[in-house]
Amino acid sequence: MARRRRDRIELNAEINVVNLIDVMLLLLVIFMITAPMMQGGVDIALPKAEARPLESKGGLVVTVTRGGQILVGDTRMSFPQFRAAFRALASQQSRQGVYLRADSNVGYGLVVQVLAVMRSAGVGDVGLVTEPEVIR
Repeated sequence: MARRRRDRIELNAEINVVNLIDVMLLLLVIFMITAPMMQGGVDIALPKAEARPLESKGGLVVTVTRGGQILVGDTRMSFPQFRAAFRALASQQSRQGVYLRADSNVGYGLVVQVLAVMRSAGVGDVGLVTEPEVIR
């Protein structure tokens, strides 16, 4: 009799993928929620100007924040550090272009000083990054 019971039991060789789909959708939701939080960068308010957009070539980006800090790429520097290091950085990456992003609340004097350091390093063409002005 034991054999007959074993003969009647059919083996289920299929994988239940419903649990795997549930886990995948849960991970997708978690990544969708956390992805905006993981985006780094510097929070600056670019000045608005009516200008023709330039093609982004992925060159060297220098950012001046609201607090007066200077970032070359993602590296924070003080103004004396920037003055000392910019010539070496520009010689490596200036072929692709140099772009200056400055917060609209930064004083004109600091922006001019940063531009003067760029000019003395031999960078003649600097792209100033702005936001497009909305005309109503």
